[in-house]
Amino acid sequence: MSEDLEAVAEAAALAVRERPVGVVDRAVSVALWSAGLSWMIPVMGSMMAAAIVKESDQTDWLNRLYCRGQIALTGARWKAEVHPDIDPDRPYVFCQNHVNLLDHVTMYCATPHFKQGLELASHFEIPVYGWFMRQRGTIPVHKGRRDAFDKLKEGFAKEVAKGHSILAFPEGTRSRTGRVGKFRKGVFMAAAELGIPVVPVAVTGMYEILRPGSKLFRPGREVTVYCDAPIETEGLSAGDVPRLARQVQAVVSERVDRYWERRSRGE
Repeated sequence: MSEDLEAVAEAAALAVRERPVGVVDRAVSVALWSAGLSWMIPVMGSMMAAAIVKESDQTDWLNRLYCRGQIALTGARWKAEVHPDIDPDRPYVFCQNHVNLLDHVTMYCATPHFKQGLELASHFEIPVYGWFMRQRGTIPVHKGRRDAFDKLKEGFAKEVAKGHSILAFPEGTRSRTGRVGKFRKGVFMAAAELGIPVVPVAVTGMYEILRPGSKLFRPGREVTVYCDAPIETEGLSAGDVPRLARQVQAVVSERVDRYWERRSRGE
């Protein structure tokens, strides 16, 4: 990535952050929040009820219904570009850039894989949300514990044994700039030790719809999910993990920076 492209991408992202907010923007945002919550509560309730009697992957159609509905209620024009080497019958670790609370919703329907997510273990204590995560089988991340990585790898292995994929956000926190931050190594170390291929996933357009730290929805954006070519991890050593993390980050970053470059040209 050239320094010129990085500068253009940064300037375009900054312009989005500084756009003034009007009364109409706020009214539309309130309406979208209301619609989204009205959709989330009954569908998530149905998923929780279904999880009592069936495994989550047996009711994946409900997950997809929920995700498609939430995206539609942001007013986004959604599309996915999926590399042909991605096998619908093979488990992967999908590594996605992280910009807001709807990231998992944005990516989920891009491929047919059942994807298990990661969540801080402390979040499992949140009423309703935590209960749903626990029922779905979400992998807990035990931050600060000595056995945190062992628990993470154990969770990965359990899901992959079922034929499930993993959806992870290696930045570990939402981007405040719209660009891609440094990827942490834990997810890649688990993937390498278990020999699970990694798919770089870049999502563009979602940062403008709902920026981190803001409750304002801005509808009418085009959101694109790019699932790039899988990267094999079989045979990688611990010493290869930093390079793997950088490689995946570079693929995702280039997609995102190219997007901001196009935005700067008014495309």
